[in-house]
Amino acid sequence: MFRLVPSFVYRFRFISILLIAGTAVLLFSSLRWAPKHAAYRASAGDAAYILAVGRHHLKIDGKELAYQSSTGYLTIKDQKDQPLANIFYTAYNINSNITQRPITFVFNGGPGSAAIWLHMGAFGPVRADNKGYTTNPNSWLDFTDLVFIDPVGTGYSQAAEGVDARRFHGYRGDIHSIAQFIKTYLAANHREASPKFLTGESYGAVRAIGLTAYLQDSLQIKLAGLNLISPALNYRLVSFRKGNDKPFSYYLPTYALAAQYHRRLSPELQKQTPAQLIVKVAAFSNGTYAKFLKSGKSISADLVDTLSYFTGLNKALLKRTNGRITDSQFTKELLDNKVTGTFDSRAVGQTNSGDPSELAIRSVFTKAFQKYVDAELGYENHLPYLATTAMGDWNYGPEAADGYLDISATLKQVLLNNPDLRVKVSSGLYDLATPVATINYAINHLGLSQKAKQNISVDYYHEGHMIYPGNEANAGFKKAGEQFYHQILQKLSSIHYENKAEWPSG
Repeated sequence: MFRLVPSFVYRFRFISILLIAGTAVLLFSSLRWAPKHAAYRASAGDAAYILAVGRHHLKIDGKELAYQSSTGYLTIKDQKDQPLANIFYTAYNINSNITQRPITFVFNGGPGSAAIWLHMGAFGPVRADNKGYTTNPNSWLDFTDLVFIDPVGTGYSQAAEGVDARRFHGYRGDIHSIAQFIKTYLAANHREASPKFLTGESYGAVRAIGLTAYLQDSLQIKLAGLNLISPALNYRLVSFRKGNDKPFSYYLPTYALAAQYHRRLSPELQKQTPAQLIVKVAAFSNGTYAKFLKSGKSISADLVDTLSYFTGLNKALLKRTNGRITDSQFTKELLDNKVTGTFDSRAVGQTNSGDPSELAIRSVFTKAFQKYVDAELGYENHLPYLATTAMGDWNYGPEAADGYLDISATLKQVLLNNPDLRVKVSSGLYDLATPVATINYAINHLGLSQKAKQNISVDYYHEGHMIYPGNEANAGFKKAGEQFYHQILQKLSSIHYENKAEWPSG
């Protein structure tokens, strides 16, 4: 089921994603290298290893919600009961019907990103803003308990003393550590019987899919649902590596939408709705343009004209590049003496100043989180909170065929192995990091039966890589998520539920 979710005003954008197999390049500019693990305990302070528990209230839809927060470290151990890592987390739960109430484990991507962005941007009880933070009336806490996880090397999370942190810096090592965290957390909090969900963003969606397979196949922990936000499913489709022509046709519809937003198209195309424009451009990109890319021929004048017509780009540039425009070229060339954003192509900034769609949140979230942890959660840790870290040694393993990570086969397998599993994908129309066409291609080519396809739903938002920046957009995202959970929980309880509140399709 594909749905178009209403859009709202641009406010800010954030995420870390798109690391090509074997080469982990963090896209955030506000990064720090972590200190050596031997110095962690002394630097963090003894209080950091004491779980901070607090009780709070939040008003959602006019109703007071009482909940408990738990903030601190959970230690995962090896088979000899020796510590492997101290993983930092923040959990929120309602102390009622814990065996029936769903629990959602949340993480961002990178690799190298803490969960702060989803925590303080959409799901948690507060939202970051320029003044610090404010109450989040669209928190998901009213229908699911939440556990925000910072993978080893991010946030305050750290390898145990004497353990080489590089064992966690890879697709499989990362998944195994998070799986161990989840298993330990469920047992310690008596949540084994609760309906379980995972939420991952960008590379975090890759983690969520691989984690689902490992939890179900190796640890016998069955999941009810996956939330995949702007997922990077097949890196071949989003890598402009030399010799790889795959991305160009799948980026073209998003180029056209960005050009339309900035009023760089002809009056005829400017009058079309984004949905109409997508259909028109996709017909060309999947047909004539795709055939040209495969041909290896030099571009014709007619094709130059058509590409310029759909993108608003200079014809000389299109001819010089033989009709192959990378995302970085597009963001620099669309506007005169300005650059557009990659995470949100609607954002505009000065040249040589970085991605304008993430500049506004470089320090806002980290400062807001630190203030929130001190003032509300009562947790003390003297280490710097690593919202993003550089992980250039990331090992993508055998899942990176021909140098490109592709999680599609794993997604197919987890759906076949668990026919009850439901997957919701959320993507932004103005995202130049993981454009919607790259996501749709990966999903449409899973090779699933018609019945199995019904377990995947896709929502499109008039947003960028982050699909919940403004308050109203966040409300729409929460509403769609609540419907998703409600349908799953109703099925789990064997009660028929008819969803009569469909969004308009598009």
